[in-house]
Amino acid sequence: MILTDKETALLSGASGDGVRMAMELVVEAGRMLGAERLVPIICSHIDGCLYHGDSGVLYCERLAEGGARVSVPATTNVGALNLLKPDQSRLPPDQRKMAYRLMLAHEAMGCRPSWTCAPYQAGMRPGLGEQVAWGESNAVAFANTVLGARTNRYGDFLDIACAITGRAPYYGLHLPENRIAKLLIDVSGLPEKLLRESAFFPVLGAMIGRLAGETVCVIDGMPPGATDDQLKALCAGAAATGAVALIHITGVTPEAPDVAMALGGQPAEETIRVTSEMVCDARDSLSLAEPGQIDSVALGSPHFSDEECRALLLLSKDRAFAVPVYICLGRHTMAMLEADGADAALGALGVEFVVDTCIAVTPILPETPGVMMTNSAKFAHYATGNTGHLPVFGTLPDCVASAQAGRVIRDMEVWG
Repeated sequence: MILTDKETALLSGASGDGVRMAMELVVEAGRMLGAERLVPIICSHIDGCLYHGDSGVLYCERLAEGGARVSVPATTNVGALNLLKPDQSRLPPDQRKMAYRLMLAHEAMGCRPSWTCAPYQAGMRPGLGEQVAWGESNAVAFANTVLGARTNRYGDFLDIACAITGRAPYYGLHLPENRIAKLLIDVSGLPEKLLRESAFFPVLGAMIGRLAGETVCVIDGMPPGATDDQLKALCAGAAATGAVALIHITGVTPEAPDVAMALGGQPAEETIRVTSEMVCDARDSLSLAEPGQIDSVALGSPHFSDEECRALLLLSKDRAFAVPVYICLGRHTMAMLEADGADAALGALGVEFVVDTCIAVTPILPETPGVMMTNSAKFAHYATGNTGHLPVFGTLPDCVASAQAGRVIRDMEVWG
């Protein structure tokens, strides 16, 4: 691997043992991945602050003790604790302590304590062509797809090492030639009303993840005007059901104004024309429980935005919920709700806020398995394996009506 003089100095320990350790990991990872050199990055999003075991804690503490500090702006993904309400998670005391130490270690290294899986909604928005090193699958897909930044899916240990060194292995989606789409997904045959429906986006994402795997694809036929929340849901669904890290959406993705640009001027290796039947099949695959009684509603995977919280409040029409409604969100969103009392209005309905973390990654839902309704393809995909609860998928209005009734209520006209 070709290293610059500065990179060689970092590797030799000129900036301390912590930086040397981080640089060793970045360089060795680059060698394993076949990178010929490293690429400077402008920011990082750190996925490794979620507690999975003591090794991650000890690793980060060793970096911090060696004087390592992030050299680029770095946001933190969700941790295992709601730091504003630590008892919300039912982790055993020893694991709770280690989870807290891990979060503290990242703060000690200079990471911005955002604790959100949607950093792009908390001010971290790199631009077209900018090289970054992001973890968290939905954030990676959003950065590449919507913002036009360049990143691979960086996992625990390597993400913080990249942030410390300000470098990432130059391979994969950092290279322009690897960002060219091979698969064309044509949705132009679907009704425009369906294409604008918010619940369609996570379903389309879940379908794309299963169809594309890790292949770069281009979606053609989407009408203009998709919101960040809709695109967030699409990216999350695709990244959860597949290994998708980049989806070109014509008219949305900065480097893909049209199909020809997304395909690099070459014909698609495969074209899939999406039908209404395919959409309904993908929607139904997100539900593992039969319609009936529900035990909870879970929203916010990725984290719910301020706009989504206020939409839920409006849909509720001040009618209280019959089952708990868990809203996972970042502290930046919580602050906006608190600014005008919207948090109190939602709390009065029966909302339980889950800040800094997520019900899918730490034990917050009741231990007794039940049925959980959600409008998130990512929650639906991970619910049973991570929580033991069976998912039922619906639109946000469906989730509100079902929470108030305590049973599944769906408006199927949305789907045509």
